[in-house]
Amino acid sequence: MVDLSGTVYFIGVVEKVEGDYSTILIYPQYTLGLDGLDAYKRLYILYWLHQGDDPARRATLKVVPRRHGATEERGVFSTHSPHRPNPIGLTTVELLNIEKNKLLVHGLDAFEGSPIIDIKPEEDN
Repeated sequence: MVDLSGTVYFIGVVEKVEGDYSTILIYPQYTLGLDGLDAYKRLYILYWLHQGDDPARRATLKVVPRRHGATEERGVFSTHSPHRPNPIGLTTVELLNIEKNKLLVHGLDAFEGSPIIDIKPEEDN
């Protein structure tokens, strides 16, 4: 039998949120991974929805997606609900500045303290 479990390493944290602007702190051991990132204007940020991470929410497979006025249950994978088996958030942001191990971005919809899982450049910049 193949072991399909995995380990996620958090590479940083949302350090500060001020309105639509956020500062992401990348941990020192991952700073070298930022090399070349300044060539991109838009990034995909994957982060952990830490405030809603509990067994009951992870077991939720059907939700009423209230964001768009829906009233009927749908499968969680057809929604943006934070209640899901793996509470991972994904947002496209505008990269404004990189200073050492800190990124200033616009448009991140994560809270202060949210762990960062990964950063990927949007290729069509």
